[in-house]
Amino acid sequence: MSPPYLKPGLTLSAGATNDPVIVRALQRDLRALGYLLRGIDGEFGDQTVRAVRALQADLLSNDGLSTAYDGRAPVAMTSFNLDAAVTGMLDQPLAECLAALLSDARVVTLPFANDPKAENAKALSEIANSVSATAPTPFISAMVIQESDGQHYHVPGKGDEDSCVTVGLDRNKHHNADVITSRGYGVGQYTLFHHPPRADELTDFIVDPVRNVQHAFAELRDKFDRFLAGPADRADDRDAEHPMLNLRLCKYQPGNALYMRDCRACARAARMVNIARGTPAYQGATISYQPDRYYPSAIYNNVPDRADFACDWPYAVRRYNGSGNDSFHYQTRILLNLLR
Repeated sequence: MSPPYLKPGLTLSAGATNDPVIVRALQRDLRALGYLLRGIDGEFGDQTVRAVRALQADLLSNDGLSTAYDGRAPVAMTSFNLDAAVTGMLDQPLAECLAALLSDARVVTLPFANDPKAENAKALSEIANSVSATAPTPFISAMVIQESDGQHYHVPGKGDEDSCVTVGLDRNKHHNADVITSRGYGVGQYTLFHHPPRADELTDFIVDPVRNVQHAFAELRDKFDRFLAGPADRADDRDAEHPMLNLRLCKYQPGNALYMRDCRACARAARMVNIARGTPAYQGATISYQPDRYYPSAIYNNVPDRADFACDWPYAVRRYNGSGNDSFHYQTRILLNLLR
């Protein structure tokens, strides 16, 4: 069945008199194809413009290669290009590209949920009840809240019908803001650096929230093992606060029912600190907490002191997010989420 926006002479654009039913169909397909961040509301607003521009940019330049280390996409987006230019407007050549993409078996589409609230509650329960010796489940649960607000599927508001799997869109090409450089999927925002996803990736961690988060367990453990005290890198906050200690997995021993499970109690028992704009990231640090586009505030109250934990997972959480200003914001948010 042809999409309703595939219609001779039809164009859709911001500021024009558009049929909201047809705009919704376009938004639904842009969302399923991984270009629209969120919102299926029939309004050709800024998010829809950005999604159309991102699709047009991909048709011009995405040859299927990864921008990192996760292999090729199943198909080159450039092979679908009929006559693309980055305009933010849907014309009929672009409509034909979309129809071709949607009918190609190599191009997977993201799933929608009939009851996203129920699916999200089920996912969070399964994650919280999982037992892992790889990394502590409470830290992972706290990270899930930060990564996706605990939503594997988007929960739509009034006038919106978007219940598609949650997607985060990164645009890190400073010279071209239309290009989406990576996408985080689902409750754990597991990231791919190629697009579109492969069919095995769809079934592995995009559809399944538990599998999605299992990747986060493995990645967090890798940061713990290799990025706190070597061999890949060192955590400067840990070096400043516990320079003489060996890495500490947990104050409990393996076999104890509380082993890597009692993190909330440890967070509540820690000394609480307040953080304001300009607070040094750690004693002697050359960087301090500053607001930016991802974290518009640098004010945090009653934060469990990472140095008071009898383990090194607070430092691993920061390295999970990289380094620099944002990583300290991320670490602070996770420690606050542990209290929830």
